[in-house]
Amino acid sequence: MKRIFIAIFALALTSLTAVSCSSDTETVTVQVDTAKPVGAFTVTKTGTLTAQNGTPTTGKIEIGTDSQNTTFIHLGSDFKTELGTGTATVYLSKTAAFTASPGTGNPDLKLIGIVAANGEAYYKVNGTIPVGLDYLIIWCGSANIPFGNGQLK
Repeated sequence: MKRIFIAIFALALTSLTAVSCSSDTETVTVQVDTAKPVGAFTVTKTGTLTAQNGTPTTGKIEIGTDSQNTTFIHLGSDFKTELGTGTATVYLSKTAAFTASPGTGNPDLKLIGIVAANGEAYYKVNGTIPVGLDYLIIWCGSANIPFGNGQLK
């Protein structure tokens, strides 16, 4: 019985060693688009965030374009939200309510980016913003609740 245990233990240790990471010095580069507007930023829609679920979410929100006709979402210098979870994200939506559809996606919801800090931030929008996405939502993925929203007019 003791030999069987030793043999199983040796086999398990060999298997564990064989599937370990190839190198602890591997690095993965993740590129985040930190582009800022070039030239003048022309605001096309503006609004104000309203806090939800007891968070301190507030601040001015804007959609606009720069001198190269690139679209950006702008959170004003007065922007503030709860950052403790690390999962606050910015979405555009057709309604003030966040309605995810993980299986099929939701054309009425567009992910813009992750909130890294309170204060001013620009998010470069890839492609165009579909017509009718007139609400900005700050969503907390880990708590599965909205931190705030605002209508862009």
